[in-house]
Amino acid sequence: MRRAGRLVWSALVLIFAAGAGASAQQGGGMMGRRHDSTAMAHMPTIHILIMNHERIVRTVTNLSDGIRTVTESDDPELARRIREHVAGMYRVLASGVDPGLPHTTPALRTILRDRDKIRTLVDSTAKGILVVQTSEDAATVAALQQHAREVTEMVRIGREALHGGMIHRVLPDSGGHKHPQ
Repeated sequence: MRRAGRLVWSALVLIFAAGAGASAQQGGGMMGRRHDSTAMAHMPTIHILIMNHERIVRTVTNLSDGIRTVTESDDPELARRIREHVAGMYRVLASGVDPGLPHTTPALRTILRDRDKIRTLVDSTAKGILVVQTSEDAATVAALQQHAREVTEMVRIGREALHGGMIHRVLPDSGGHKHPQ
């Protein structure tokens, strides 16, 4: 990776992480969950990415200790949104606070909980972003790989991944009941 790109991302991460403390809960969210201001700030970008999923290319390589992902688009605006989303998610990871996104999964909650066990390298590409996340903890590696599959599924089929797969998992507020498939 380019040193300049790593330095820029490191500076951005430090700036954003400093302001990424826990936000107060606001209003009711989808499916009974409450979303904080962090979740609400991410929703417009997530929506744009999901609605334009067919113009996004994502490659995931499972490593023995984590993942390497490249997410790109030929559309410069989508490429910018991809970078924006990754920077925002890195802020969430740095804070360790689950913002209550409606599509949060057990893998993502594990990643947030075990954030101190994860090393993350981020670099811009001409059309998007490259992320490498590694860990020495086997359970954390499994969560990173599972979450990468989940995100790739969203890129592949768009919002159907939310409605068809992620929503049908056990939801935190569902009393442990599984939603019908």
